[in-house]
Amino acid sequence: MTIPGQRAVNFGGFLVCAALMGFALYAQYGLALDPCPLCVLQRVAVIALGLVFLAAAIHGPAGWGRYVYAGSAIVVAAAGASVAGRHTWLQSLPEDKVPACGPGLDYMLESFPLRKVVEMVFTGSGECAKISWQFLGLSMPAWVLAWVLLLGALAAWNNLRTRQ
Repeated sequence: MTIPGQRAVNFGGFLVCAALMGFALYAQYGLALDPCPLCVLQRVAVIALGLVFLAAAIHGPAGWGRYVYAGSAIVVAAAGASVAGRHTWLQSLPEDKVPACGPGLDYMLESFPLRKVVEMVFTGSGECAKISWQFLGLSMPAWVLAWVLLLGALAAWNNLRTRQ
């Protein structure tokens, strides 16, 4: 069995990210599951990872460019994994340990400086601890965690492997 070329694998990674975002939008608008602030940051990470895959697919890097795309994907995937991991952890807390609900993201962006908004979002709130969707026993943030780790590893392997 031959392994697909680097451009094809990068384009496949982009399509997976697009499918993940398609499901996120379906969950929001079709299932009426409004995203919490941590969900929004996870979406940003999936979109950024998809853009890294797409750029690598279009560019088809050689030499040091392979390291740039692999490194970029690892950084974006690590950021996404940290947010999804935090979100999953918040969801695992007992009810009496869940932080109080905070203001919505729109309000925070209008009312606070960006640094304070980022700090408040990463702290999480009670709304982030609510599990409103599961598949095979895993919540949406747990699935995002698994996908960004898998896609980050795929991007690193694909862009660092030798050309065939």
